[in-house]
Amino acid sequence: MKALSIRQPWAWLIIQGYKDVENRTWRSDFRGSFFVHAGYIFDKGGYGYIVRELGLALPRTEEFERGGIVGKAEIIDCVTFHKSPWFIGPYGFVLKNAQSLPFMAMQGKPGFFDVNEEGFISRSGDE
Repeated sequence: MKALSIRQPWAWLIIQGYKDVENRTWRSDFRGSFFVHAGYIFDKGGYGYIVRELGLALPRTEEFERGGIVGKAEIIDCVTFHKSPWFIGPYGFVLKNAQSLPFMAMQGKPGFFDVNEEGFISRSGDE
């Protein structure tokens, strides 16, 4: 199954059902389920924006799981415009059926990468 690294707190927002679009600078033809991998890097500016401007209550920064699989979701489209307040583009992966999973530590990779059923990276799967 594919996985995609996403910085926290954005990965958390996806698996909690808040964020329905994942923004990228590149497009993809991939559609289907993928693992949400929380990268090691934390977006402190994004965290502040979410708390200040959107008023969402988030966990403390040290409580976010990082460096592993935290959930899964389904990509149903790749768009250049979307009415979602989360879309900033230039490309947006439209998401549905997001859910959290028990944390599984693993190193991420840029782009989509393949993870086998035991949770190991099986080969490069960048798109």
